[in-house]
Amino acid sequence: MRAVWLTEFGGPETLVGGDAPDPIPGPGQVVVDVAYAGVTFVETQYRRTGLGPFTLRPPAVPGNGVSGVVASIADDVDPTLLGARVVTSTGGRGGYAERALADASDLVVVPDGVALDAAVALLADGRTAQLNLRAVGPLTGRRVLVLAAAGGVGTLQVQLARAAGATVLGAAGLTPAKADLLADLGAEPVDYRRPDWTAALPPVDVVLDGVGGSVAARAFDLLRPGGRMLSYGLAAGTWADIAPDTAAARGVTLVKGSRPTAAEARDLVTAILAAAETGQVRPVIGQRFPLERAADAHAAIESRATIGKTVLEVR
Repeated sequence: MRAVWLTEFGGPETLVGGDAPDPIPGPGQVVVDVAYAGVTFVETQYRRTGLGPFTLRPPAVPGNGVSGVVASIADDVDPTLLGARVVTSTGGRGGYAERALADASDLVVVPDGVALDAAVALLADGRTAQLNLRAVGPLTGRRVLVLAAAGGVGTLQVQLARAAGATVLGAAGLTPAKADLLADLGAEPVDYRRPDWTAALPPVDVVLDGVGGSVAARAFDLLRPGGRMLSYGLAAGTWADIAPDTAAARGVTLVKGSRPTAAEARDLVTAILAAAETGQVRPVIGQRFPLERAADAHAAIESRATIGKTVLEVR
């Protein structure tokens, strides 16, 4: 089968197209004919450094999120899953390929009203966005600043915060396309590349920080007493360096995200897919690459010029 190999840790050029043996399901496993594979910022970091949530070691086929159709199952798996449209995580390996192994317990059946590309776009980002909003508490009547608002997680957080009754400021390295997108999603676009980007902004109640570094530090200064800040990403290369004592002196709570159990993760994916089917949220897929161009997909994400989600088209 066609696949993309991580040949060594390093730049995007270490992702090389080639052949791989067809996977065979072991106990409790299925093989998915992959239609789309999601690409995340975390995957680009892991490819470069080998540091992160995965245990993959090159040479190997990477990829953590896929959508497609169940093609074969182990003897101990529910036979009704054969032929089902599903989305699933793969444990960080095997997703950049025509067929991928997955644990049957990780599968989420995709509703008929949701396309498979939308499903993979909602998989990891939808879980993260929901967990973040749950962690910061009620948002009705609050003013929320979303950093990295034009990315996959950010665009969903904008939509979910708006649906929860918040006024949303969407901060990003703005281009005209990003500004138009954020306005269309109901957020006030803010360009955090401007040196004075916080000067004209009002105080906020919540900061959802997917950037880190000096951008997050400036965003922290906007929080009013009683505000909450959750940092979940470091697109800038470093985490937000906010001392707990500094936050306490301001009356600001630094909120920590949580890692869901496997059952909770499935429930979150099911919920975001249901919200997509009813039109409450829509994933923004800004970039599509054929499977063999996974290296270009990684380079695009690292350039920070992407909008929304990046997916690999496999079939």
